[in-house]
Amino acid sequence: MRRPMAKKVLAASMAAAMTFALTACGETATPVASTDVAPEASVEASTDDAAPEASVEEEVSKYTVITDPATGEAYDLGGITVTIRDWFTADNFENPAEPKTDYEEAVNDYREWVQETYNFKIHTVTMGDWGTVNQDFVDYVSAGGDDETYVFTTHSGGGTILSAMKSGLAYDLATIDCLDFSDKMFTDNNCHALYTFGSSIYAMHTGPAEPRTGVYFNKKLLSEAGIDPESIYDMQANDTWTWEEFEKMLAQTTRDLDNDGTIDIWGLAVNEGVATSAAVFSNGGSYVTRDAEGKFVYNFESAETLEALEWILGVFQKYDWNGPADEEGNAASWDYYQGQFKSGGAAFLVDQQYCAAPGNLFADMETEDGLGFVMFPKGPKGSLIQTAQDNMYLIPACYDADKAWKAAFAYSMWNAYVPGYEDYNPFINTTRTGNFDTRACEETVPLMGANSTVELQAIIPNSGEFMDAPFLWAIGPDTTSTISEIIDGMRDIAKQYIDEANQ
Repeated sequence: MRRPMAKKVLAASMAAAMTFALTACGETATPVASTDVAPEASVEASTDDAAPEASVEEEVSKYTVITDPATGEAYDLGGITVTIRDWFTADNFENPAEPKTDYEEAVNDYREWVQETYNFKIHTVTMGDWGTVNQDFVDYVSAGGDDETYVFTTHSGGGTILSAMKSGLAYDLATIDCLDFSDKMFTDNNCHALYTFGSSIYAMHTGPAEPRTGVYFNKKLLSEAGIDPESIYDMQANDTWTWEEFEKMLAQTTRDLDNDGTIDIWGLAVNEGVATSAAVFSNGGSYVTRDAEGKFVYNFESAETLEALEWILGVFQKYDWNGPADEEGNAASWDYYQGQFKSGGAAFLVDQQYCAAPGNLFADMETEDGLGFVMFPKGPKGSLIQTAQDNMYLIPACYDADKAWKAAFAYSMWNAYVPGYEDYNPFINTTRTGNFDTRACEETVPLMGANSTVELQAIIPNSGEFMDAPFLWAIGPDTTSTISEIIDGMRDIAKQYIDEANQ
């Protein structure tokens, strides 16, 4: 249970959870964290039988108090309520979930302390849905805001947010001195790099990057093909999990069991678009880069990117089950590959980590030996890496400096790493609740968080016009065009939208 915060002594942490270079709005002085540590309480038992037993609960806080240089006291946000708007979280303001782990209890205790110490309230509320949230932000700021204090959760889809930033609708977070983007809670995901232009930063995300694209494998099918499933984890651990090793296993697990000339078990069932991008970034390639001036640059034809595209097309054509057509000859639905893997018709699957999370397709998948999950293998010019697709958090530019500072301070303190858990990755625990083995939880998920990059093309307005049908959807097991021909067909439109994004 959570302990009463009123009985906690505010004192400095022996190991501070974070370092802030804060100044009050309009001030230039640097705040000083409290360094006086309260002595431990000492209670002597009474020897008087008639006297009631005395009990004093007093403990030294683990937390660092950030003080306002103007007062020498903890920053006082004046009792404001900060609302984090998103499309997926129920209001946890009045009835926070009961903690189930020591980590969750520590987070609850810390967040209660933060709100009491700095005199604010914060909660997360679902307002809108995935399809509306970005436009909700634009509409709110364009209308001049209101008396509420919001931090907006947005996503990169559609390019709306980049357009909003270029229109001056997002607050420049680099000008808010309570945000230190060299702090671990920001550098662990580096998502703000997506929306960094020159010296300005317009969006942020805290904490480890969410685990995304990886390789699932059916341990039973691998064992039957003569492959030790644990060897894949071993290769991931010693950095020898490569395209070459992966392709050897794909060949070994693509099998005609009854020798009738028809493949019974395929090496790979796959979301081809997801796997194509995974291959590109795993070889040190990309679709879009930035030059020294921060301008977006077309990069589809770099040596690293082209090598990856040629390799993954070959993999699809040799080992990827294409799915049956229906009775009318129409192609299978886009997600046919997931059913193929779940039914035991493919040994490997490239897809998102959430597929085996509670409530999702593979959460109840039963195999004799279980599922494995590792990072996408590295190419000859690359490394084990994933691309982060985390949500971004924005502060409306219509807020004045004081309101923006308070929103940023509350958000950053609320999301800061809790003392004692600075290196804790919460996705390890959430992964445990899904259909994952121990090594996926303890090895793969932390590695994905530590080895993450961003896809710049994702924030370019109308990027789907050149990324989807003309490009990613054109690369698959039934592709008859060459990679060169596919790129010839989308190059001009890609460069057009990239150039427009630079204007």
